[in-house]
Amino acid sequence: MSIEKLDITLDINNEPCRLTVSANETLRDVLRERLELTGTKAACDDGSCGACTVLLNGKPVRSCLTLAVEAETEEITTIEGLADDNKLHPLQQIFVDHHAIQCGFCSPGMILTGLAAIKEQQAELSRIEIREAISGNQCRCTGYAKIVDAIQAASQQKETCEA
Repeated sequence: MSIEKLDITLDINNEPCRLTVSANETLRDVLRERLELTGTKAACDDGSCGACTVLLNGKPVRSCLTLAVEAETEEITTIEGLADDNKLHPLQQIFVDHHAIQCGFCSPGMILTGLAAIKEQQAELSRIEIREAISGNQCRCTGYAKIVDAIQAASQQKETCEA
């Protein structure tokens, strides 16, 4: 039995991308393998680590659990979509400034999840709120304290990070 192929258009980092996908192809595989957006990491394949996190309409989702066809009507943001003209997004720069990046494997998912949390909140995020927001993202280097510091600093500069 062959798997159905579908023609879809994905809105990735504000750019339309038309391609043919298998009905069972994950968004993560399309992003990494077909479009070479390798900031979306491949790790657990069961949604437990958060390394494959992308934003769909501003909400963090596990792209390893999302079919590409399910994302057709969504606005997809990957870590590559945050930088502007080779200049880091303010939250990316804050992660660098706070030494919140160790091996870097979890960083894209942490940054995207942190950005979504910042945009969702009306006021500065507490450390508890930040820990709750990133609770589905694993850091194997145990850099959580610096990651929380960076997100909290960014939440204090909410207007800058929402740009």
